[in-house]
Amino acid sequence: MKGHPDIIAALNDLLTSELTSIDIYFVQSKILRNMGYNKLYEQLNHEMEDEQGHATRVIERIIFLEGTPDVSKREPFTVDTDVKTMFENDLKYEHVVRDKLIKIIDLCFKHHDYVTKEAVEPLLQDTEEDHIDWLETQLSVIDEIGIKNYLAEKL
Repeated sequence: MKGHPDIIAALNDLLTSELTSIDIYFVQSKILRNMGYNKLYEQLNHEMEDEQGHATRVIERIIFLEGTPDVSKREPFTVDTDVKTMFENDLKYEHVVRDKLIKIIDLCFKHHDYVTKEAVEPLLQDTEEDHIDWLETQLSVIDEIGIKNYLAEKL
């Protein structure tokens, strides 16, 4: 089925973000494991796997719409070893991904592609209810109990 070029382009833009998220969470999980924060390693490894699932769904949809997935692009990001800064940057990035998902849903309404809309809605829900919510909660706990107490719980 030939998809609308605007939707395919937006899906490829989202794919770049999802692939970048995989890279971010991959590197961060390894840094945190090396620092001894095994609970945070497990969580960020889980986040990476979620992002792999998102990327897979986006790739499959692009292919179905007879587009070509652009898997070569990544957005620039900084590797940081400060956990609070890491989470703050991740939260900003997840908001960018959420905005892209909302844009795609709007495009789907505009071009009457309701199946693609239904395909990306679970990604939006996961981004908001899992990724963003978890990061906001962690940052709130850090602010409440302090980074040293927070990290002591994550060994």
